[in-house]
Amino acid sequence: MSSILDSVNQRTQLVGQNRLELLLFKLNGRQRYGINVFKVREVLQCPRLTAMPKRNQFVRGIAHIRGQTISVIDLSLATGGKAIADLSTAFIIIAEYNRSVQGFLVSSVERIINMNWEAIMPPPKGTSGKQSYLTAVTEIDKELVEILDVEKILEEISPSPTMIHDESVTKSITADLGGRIILIADDSAVARNQVKRSLEPLGVQMHLVNNGREALTYLQQLSKECKESITERVGLLISDIEMPDMDGYTLTAEVKADPKLRRLHVILHTSLSGVFNQQMVQKVGAEDFIAKFNPDELAQSVQKWLHVD
Repeated sequence: MSSILDSVNQRTQLVGQNRLELLLFKLNGRQRYGINVFKVREVLQCPRLTAMPKRNQFVRGIAHIRGQTISVIDLSLATGGKAIADLSTAFIIIAEYNRSVQGFLVSSVERIINMNWEAIMPPPKGTSGKQSYLTAVTEIDKELVEILDVEKILEEISPSPTMIHDESVTKSITADLGGRIILIADDSAVARNQVKRSLEPLGVQMHLVNNGREALTYLQQLSKECKESITERVGLLISDIEMPDMDGYTLTAEVKADPKLRRLHVILHTSLSGVFNQQMVQKVGAEDFIAKFNPDELAQSVQKWLHVD
């Protein structure tokens, strides 16, 4: 299974091309799911799990892997399904989200698919129940593949704080922003609301969109009302990286290529992490990269890039 992951250099070549690699897996049944390979550290056969007292109901236990103790989350249980029964044939996807490493228990792992973000679509509107854990869907081999909102799952297990503690930072943001808005692009409702709850107490005006395509269209339309630059109306763009239709890297590259948009500062705010991130940020021209979710770090970055012209 170790050969299932490509090298960092190979994966970095996807940056700015609006492409991604999905690792396909199954939980219970025939339905296939996908997770971005950028999130994945390792895939291995499920080791022996140690039960812990007072653990969350979705955490099946902990595993000791390469000198690190990792919580193992049953993805089927966490999304409203039945527990994965046979651990002897199950796999763990070791992934890094939001500054921490987790193990996701799945029943089987299939293969990696290289595809375009334009083929990744938002889930149907009005979905509920287990479907509410979807952040996107796509079609592979004439079958629907569901991409889970892992941020929502992790938030339900361990909620993130959203309060900003540095008062000097909050006052500076309000003054520097003036009457302009902050545009927030993220396909996860949980992530959008985290940013919104953090900045709302500052009296900041925000406009929220679900993906890069929506963000770019909004900026292009609004720029028609500006004399020289979109910065007359928008103070900052905070964007996720992984989004259906158009990812954050491609969005940033498009913004920086447009004469009326290029002065807009872009903060990439994402659950992605790893040694290749700064290389990616520089390639597309973003001003900053912040791993989710620390409200004080986000506020400090917002303050910094509102102040710099």
